[in-house]
Amino acid sequence: MGIEDLVNQGKDFLDQNKDQIGEAIKSEQAEGVSDSVLDAAAEFVKKIAPDSIDEHVDGVRDHVDKTVGHE
Repeated sequence: MGIEDLVNQGKDFLDQNKDQIGEAIKSEQAEGVSDSVLDAAAEFVKKIAPDSIDEHVDGVRDHVDKTVGHE
């Protein structure tokens, strides 16, 4: 089985399960996990980047947060 076969299987899986995947992404559990991951990532970037971009980091974090979970 080649890489193209694996990619095609993945695409088929996504097409067949699109509704369930959409529901999972908008779930309460996804909200909690995404909040934890996004908070950790934002804090990491803030530690290594200049303070002048903290506001931008928070904006990106908030924008991404709106796309995952239910809030």
